[in-house]
Amino acid sequence: MLLACLPALSFAQGFQVNLEGQKQIGMGHTGTGLLQDGASVFFNPGAMAMLPQNYIQGGISPLIFKSVFNPSGSNDQFYTKNKIATPFSFYAVWGPKSNWWKFGVGVYTPFGGLTDWGNQWQGKYALESLNLKAIYIQPTLSIKLADFVSIGGGFVYNIGSVDLTRAIPVSDANGNDGQARLKGTGHGYGWNAGIFFKTESGITVGIDYRSKVNTTIKNGNAIFGVAPSLAANFPQPNTFTASIPLPSTTSLGFGFYPSKRWTLAADVNYVHWSVYKVLAFDYAQNTATLQDTYSPRNYKDAVSLRGGAQYAASDKLFLRAGGGYATTAVLDGYVTPEAPDANRYYFTGGLGYKLASRLDLDVSFEYEKLLSRTQTNIESQLSGTFKTHVYIPGVSLAYHW
Repeated sequence: MLLACLPALSFAQGFQVNLEGQKQIGMGHTGTGLLQDGASVFFNPGAMAMLPQNYIQGGISPLIFKSVFNPSGSNDQFYTKNKIATPFSFYAVWGPKSNWWKFGVGVYTPFGGLTDWGNQWQGKYALESLNLKAIYIQPTLSIKLADFVSIGGGFVYNIGSVDLTRAIPVSDANGNDGQARLKGTGHGYGWNAGIFFKTESGITVGIDYRSKVNTTIKNGNAIFGVAPSLAANFPQPNTFTASIPLPSTTSLGFGFYPSKRWTLAADVNYVHWSVYKVLAFDYAQNTATLQDTYSPRNYKDAVSLRGGAQYAASDKLFLRAGGGYATTAVLDGYVTPEAPDANRYYFTGGLGYKLASRLDLDVSFEYEKLLSRTQTNIESQLSGTFKTHVYIPGVSLAYHW
């Protein structure tokens, strides 16, 4: 019963959604070493001052997460329900033309996830559903130090929310399981800084660092639905407090321009997941059954390799493609159904079209395949094989002047 009350939050590459710009998604999520649009607020604040125009833009990338679980020693298969998460981004960048500075603001969702396994599957005591969101708000300033180099940085304010349900292995008179629901919002702070170079050979280079953001949830609601005879073991109303580190990311990116029509890009991202050592939850009211929890995670740092290309088919039409490979941060024994993470590869494509002289339409599509992973979780003892696919269409509009 105590284990069943353990919150099942887990953060992995699967929750770092990386959907902050349609041009960048179409080119395999590259952008650290490129001058593309207002999404430089996220990808590299140092590049903002080099942008030739001002921007107001917004986009959305509906994310469809499809996972199947095959329990060990069984032919049964359990599927996630068809739910759509909606990561979004908004950017505004402004500065006097031909000046040495630009100011920008970004509102985007770098972490999030929506997973629903239902209440009839074998792992229901580990998780039924999870809705996780982290919205970053980032005011940013960028300064051009010379014609070939600029720097920038921004303050990050995070608004995080979680809504999680799982079954409790205690039954009422009708044989129905109990249920635990943890719901709350929290806040955190961080920063994002970068530097951008134009080399004499024409290659552009960017370096970006996005800091860790500790997100603290205070007075979250801990709601327990159990038989009346067990209500004393799960006091109501009850609250919880938790602090969760969202990791820092260091990125190095390059832009190559073999002709006027072609742009090639490559990015390397190092995600410092090793800060996530433990997940601890403190309940306001404890009982012999409901104790505070201290759950080891022991994540390791992870790496993403990305590449992409853009071809200007005409003055109005731009074709994009890319892909990449990302290593998992989750060690054997710690894989959970919230993010059944594994090493993954992905492919992206997209196009851009100039609807008017100052209005751009960009669309993208991404397919991710996580490598099959067979695991036994050291806490829940949930044992079996996860297979996961992710499908992400996206669209954005940008006005520039």
